[in-house]
Parts: sequence; structure tokens; C-alpha cells
Amino acid sequence: MSPRKQTKKPSNGPLPEGEVALAARSIASMTLSFGLVSVPVKVYTATESKSGVGFNLMHKECGTRLKQQYVCPHDGKVLERADMVKGYEFEKEKYVIFEKSKLEALEASASDTIDIVSFVPTEAIDPIYLDKPYYLAPDKRGGKPYRLLQEAMKASGTCAVARWTWKGKQHMVQVRAGNDGLILQTLLYADEVRSQADIGIEETDIQPTELQLAEQLIEQYRVDSYDAAAYQDEEKERILAEIDKKIAGNNITAAPAVGQPGAQVIDLVEALRASLKKKPAAAEQPTAAPRAARKTARAAAPTPEPAEEAPAPKRRSVRRAATENQPAPARKTGTKR
Repeated sequence: MSPRKQTKKPSNGPLPEGEVALAARSIASMTLSFGLVSVPVKVYTATESKSGVGFNLMHKECGTRLKQQYVCPHDGKVLERADMVKGYEFEKEKYVIFEKSKLEALEASASDTIDIVSFVPTEAIDPIYLDKPYYLAPDKRGGKPYRLLQEAMKASGTCAVARWTWKGKQHMVQVRAGNDGLILQTLLYADEVRSQADIGIEETDIQPTELQLAEQLIEQYRVDSYDAAAYQDEEKERILAEIDKKIAGNNITAAPAVGQPGAQVIDLVEALRASLKKKPAAAEQPTAAPRAARKTARAAAPTPEPAEEAPAPKRRSVRRAATENQPAPARKTGTKR
């Protein structure tokens, strides 16, 4: 019987065949606060990216996985993390340098509170500002105030706007009532969203008959709700099918062993044979005994057996490829100040 693959239970349907659900694990314990009311909650990630098939960069000739390194173009040295600092480019090829300790001092102070600053109509927040979603669940002794807040927001058609400090960064978030509980979703700041008016979309006149035909066409395609499970990433499925074909056909490239610098691989049998052939420096050399000993040693030395052919490995579950332990190249973000 093949081992079952463990996975997180999907919220929108049953588990795929052959998979076992794992209990969700919270990433933080917080307090949702407004007025004199405090609701202890746990925070859970709500999404998991599975849209891409991860590939590694390989050397075409030998099939070895490549590694990334930071090289200083000035002196040609390969740098370690301890030799790096961060710099902000304020003009072309001009930087201000920051040590790690200085940047850490500038980060937002850690807090275990999600502070609600206002309640607004749920539709008042344009979806373009919505960023990463999280689930909130009641923590110990938080069940009743949690449900009270959820039902009150449902009845009033409102959602909460709050401040949340997470991993050294302050976020504005929306807290809204979902079907099964509260949902926290980070919001983009105004300077992170571009204005669509800057695109310059041309204005045109629409005739009533044209509008009527368009509305009739919409009605033909209209459905009552969106079912995410009804759609699949067809490109990903084609790539996975091709991967399975290569594995089934044993079209597999095994990366050659790469020894670590300074490490020495020793063949024990060859080392024993070499030791037997080496003459002692100070001892007398008998005539017949050494030959007999060498024959006995050769007969006793085990002959390496040919390695059995390993079965074709199973394809791992689809996840984005992990990077090497070397630091990933930093992206320049933000605007010049």
C-alpha cells in the first residue's frame, strides 16, 4: 500500500483521494481590541500558492544543480552574509549605507494587539486595496466575544479597519465577518496602488441598442456564485503530466556527487590493499610469510558488489522550488526619496 500524502484540508471541499488532513497551526496569538472590548484570537494563514511548478537551474553538461553567489565586481571576491550591508540608491550609483542594527531600530515596535480604529460599510473598501488574507479564530476564553463581533458586523453590514504590527512592519487591515468566522486581510497603502486614470482610457459613445445586446449576452453567461473548485490550472496540469511521463520512462538525470572542499573520500578496500603493499620501515622482511599474508588478505578482502538499480523516484508535491542557503538577490523596492 502506498503511503498517504499529508496535506492541509481544503476549506472548499473534501480531500483528494489518498491524502490525509493535517491540523492547521496558528502563526500568532493576538488580541483584537476595540473600545473596552478585547477578543483573544489566533492568526492562521488563509492561502497557499500552488499555481507554479518549481524548477531548479541545472548545468546542461553534467546535470548538477547550480548555486547562487554574491560576487563583488570591484575585487572579484565571493561575499558571505557577514560581509554585506544594505544601501539605498538615492541617485545613480550613489548610496546611503545602513547597518542591520540601525534598520532593526527603525522597525515598528512589536505588539500583540490588533487595534480597531473604525467600522465602515463592507463595500466601502475597494477590492484593489485588498492584499494577503488570514483567518482569525478565538483563543482561550474568547469564544463569546468573538461570535458577538462576527454577528454584529454581519447584521450591520460593516467591517473593521485596524492597525496590525507584524514582523517589524505596520499594516492597515480589514477585519470582516466570513461565513465560518472572522477574516483579517492586509490592505495596501494609497501610494502602493496606481491610479487607473493615469492610463488614459478613451471615452466613447454607447448606443442604447448596443447596451441592450451586451446586457443580454451577460445574462446568458451569468451564474449565481463563483465556485473556485470548478477551475483548474491547465498549464500546470500539462507540465505535471510531462514530469510524470519522464519519471515513468526513467528519463532521470542524477546529479553527480560534489565533494565538499577539504573532504577526502576513502575507499576502505583500496586503503587496506595499499597498506599491505607498503613495506615497514624498521622491521625485518621475512621471505615466504609476506607472500602468504598478501594472498590471504586478497582472498579475505570483500569484492564490491554492483549497485542494484534504484527504483524511479516519485514526483514530490508541487511547491515552489526552495533556494539554496546562499542569500537571494535583494529586489529594489519603494520609490526614491
